Amino acid sequence: MEKSLKTLLTEHGFSFKKAFGQNFLTDDNLLSDIVEKAGITENDTVLEIGPGAGALTRHIAKKAKKVICYEIDTKLKPILEDVLDGQNNVEIVFSDIMKCPIEQVEKKLGDKYVMVANLPYYITTPIVMKFIEQAKNLKAMVIMVQEEVAFRFASTAGHSDYGAITVGINLRGDAEIILRVPREKFTPAPNVDSAVIKITIDENKFKGVDFNKVREVVRIAFSSRRKMLVNNLMNGYKISRDIANEILDEADISLTDRGESLSAEKFVILSKIVAKKGIKS
Repeated sequence: MEKSLKTLLTEHGFSFKKAFGQNFLTDDNLLSDIVEKAGITENDTVLEIGPGAGALTRHIAKKAKKVICYEIDTKLKPILEDVLDGQNNVEIVFSDIMKCPIEQVEKKLGDKYVMVANLPYYITTPIVMKFIEQAKNLKAMVIMVQEEVAFRFASTAGHSDYGAITVGINLRGDAEIILRVPREKFTPAPNVDSAVIKITIDENKFKGVDFNKVREVVRIAFSSRRKMLVNNLMNGYKISRDIANEILDEADISLTDRGESLSAEKFVILSKIVAKKGIKS
């Protein structure tokens, strides 16, 4: 950009809205690095959520075949038009992504796609889970999130950061932290540091599995983190201790284990046993 972000925002009379979690990236080297690590090529269609002032969008557009952006703040329209002038492969949709059906979004994208985004902190988890659970054509997510959230997304069984959302991500693919980003790289600077995490979707990882049943078991397993899994199964499914013990024994899971000690693979096994026994929540 020829003009600095601060100058551009001032010229357009833009004011940051805390309700939208607006913290814009301004470092060109960092933005270029994000796109590079995302592995975007001229054959890729990219979905960007929350383009803000378009700084990351410009870098994506230089590499990608097509970029579709969803932005909730219509006040950014003239700024985005200014910043993205001449980028003919970019389309901005002014709409709340959480209110748009996945089918509608993917129809517009028209192909397999990669999500690249600096996600607002307040809505990170809902957006990630919406696409993890519902998207059909998503290849990968390369997203900037709060650092502690990145640790949670990329955690492993038995770690304190491990939780239901970690399992949800692991059911569809694999997550890794690819970049750490200090708070001073943003305008305005947030109160926490960030990280870029890459979630690569593997469509064959648990092919044929009833994901709804697995998510039901995961929800019950993490309903009370301090309780052992056997107790959560008893409470969640309204079953006796003997039946709960029988389920865990068949799944080769210790009677003293908690939900956070189970891998995604173990949750899949557990869900199949629960389904086979005809147990419902």
